[in-house]
Amino acid sequence: MSSQKPISHFIAGIIVAAIQIIYSLIMQFTGLQQHRGLGILAWCLLVISLVIFVNMYGNANNNQLSFGNLFGYGFKATAIAMLLVIAFTILLFVAMPEMKEKIFEAARKGMEDQNKMSDAEIDKGMEFMGKFFYPFMIGGILLSYAILGAVGSLIGAGITKKNPHNPLDQLDMK
Repeated sequence: MSSQKPISHFIAGIIVAAIQIIYSLIMQFTGLQQHRGLGILAWCLLVISLVIFVNMYGNANNNQLSFGNLFGYGFKATAIAMLLVIAFTILLFVAMPEMKEKIFEAARKGMEDQNKMSDAEIDKGMEFMGKFFYPFMIGGILLSYAILGAVGSLIGAGITKKNPHNPLDQLDMK
């Protein structure tokens, strides 16, 4: 019997979100957000932390949970983390509008560097981006967390040892 109390999916989601938020703040304030490899590391941290929490949850329950139970735990933790990261990101852009402007400047520069669009088309694209910035940002977070959360939960549920309890074992078939 394990004396370890399982961490709820709510607490796991809060910890995963805290890891993501702290990492993104470090990236922002050190100016490292332009490095693509370091951005990918954030997604790796998400998957790895979910795998760890799913495995810990299975072990805390004496490995008597099914694959579906473990996957569900990981995906519920992902949902909590996703909501917290969305709330944090919105608050960050409201509190620091210069960050949003940096994104717009980088997007404009990227369009200009490609030399495939006229100035009028670039202006129209920037206007569209400004109008739908928050829906695109929220949608991007939702999509990326759903995909990566499913991957992390699947890996975690797959590698966690399982000795599920069979309810038919308790029946006395005499």
